[in-house]
Amino acid sequence: MLRTALLFCLMLPTTAYALPPGADAWTAMELGGIRGITVGPIESSQQRGPNGEPLGYGSEASEELLDHLVAMGANWISITPFGRIWALDTPEIEMDFEAPYEVNRQDVKRMIRAARARGLRVLLIPHLWVETTGWRGEIDFETPAQWARYQESYRRFVLAWARDAAEAGADALSIGVECKSWSGRFGGYWTRLIGEIRAVFPGWLTYSANWDEAENVLFWDQLDFVGINAFYPLASEDDATDATYAERAAALVPSLRELAEVLQMPILFVEVGYTTRANAAVQPWLWPDGMEGVVIDEREQARALAASFDAFLPEDFFAGFFVWRYYARLDDVSQEAFWGFSTHAKMAEPMLVNVFEDRWGSDPAPWPWEPSVSPRLPVWHPKSWMSPTPPLGAFAGR
Repeated sequence: MLRTALLFCLMLPTTAYALPPGADAWTAMELGGIRGITVGPIESSQQRGPNGEPLGYGSEASEELLDHLVAMGANWISITPFGRIWALDTPEIEMDFEAPYEVNRQDVKRMIRAARARGLRVLLIPHLWVETTGWRGEIDFETPAQWARYQESYRRFVLAWARDAAEAGADALSIGVECKSWSGRFGGYWTRLIGEIRAVFPGWLTYSANWDEAENVLFWDQLDFVGINAFYPLASEDDATDATYAERAAALVPSLRELAEVLQMPILFVEVGYTTRANAAVQPWLWPDGMEGVVIDEREQARALAASFDAFLPEDFFAGFFVWRYYARLDDVSQEAFWGFSTHAKMAEPMLVNVFEDRWGSDPAPWPWEPSVSPRLPVWHPKSWMSPTPPLGAFAGR
């Protein structure tokens, strides 16, 4: 299946690339590994500060968040404006999400400019929210006419955000998120869409493939990065050891190296994250809302992330990652409970500071990579993570 999909991909018409060909193309650019954080919006228009001020993208609160991320050592952020469909068979994407599109686009532009003013590069990811039950990767329609209607709506959605990203000075754009049900077909449609996007957006392009989708995407060769939402399971059963996590993470490297070498493109983890609960790496995509007896476990989150980083960061085909995710207001607790994906004020946050400070395989020479033999978990007072804003750099030493 991998060879068939890749051979078809390589037969597609070529386009002008922002990156030169090569699995190590990003490393060769000598721009440094992508040390990224995904910043989610405040997903309720009803949320306001004590004086009625907004708290989402482009707000004063979001600028404080950006300062925090810079202090951590991040050099990129991704932001995720949403469109909305009612169900998996709804052919029309609504541009408004919690607020009118015209409001959202101005907020996003302010966010991009504030990030760029702080030296952060920005990846814009037009995301898709399914209002009723179901995962966006299972969108499907019964007739060609319905597919055509949806694809035209999707085209308008992505092109609108591509123009906004270009106007605000974003560095990169993802053309889709987890379109698993149709990223392996409709090759002509994707080629035309990517051409239209490149005509209005001058930056790097990627696509956010689900972790089990990447080998079947038809259009990688028309982009700049192989983007993966890397929610890989690191164990098959509960109570796995650190060694199991490390072994499972290391076992992922050869196949992704092959993908990068066949396509002659670097790999980027557009999303990587684990929730803060026991056994989070067994099925990382599960959201604990429907679970009973959820056990909060900060070390679980930290060790799963650390195992992934130790496996991939020495590799020159690996451009970097975006941790999923922080929120536009640093201390927002409305989006997820403490067992969620955010690493803020948890064991994983100072671990990220350590990782950001390291030298990676995708960093410019002459810095050598010194692989660790185990996940770099911070050592601290047991209650130090209880502080709402742990001092950055306090646990940066190894």
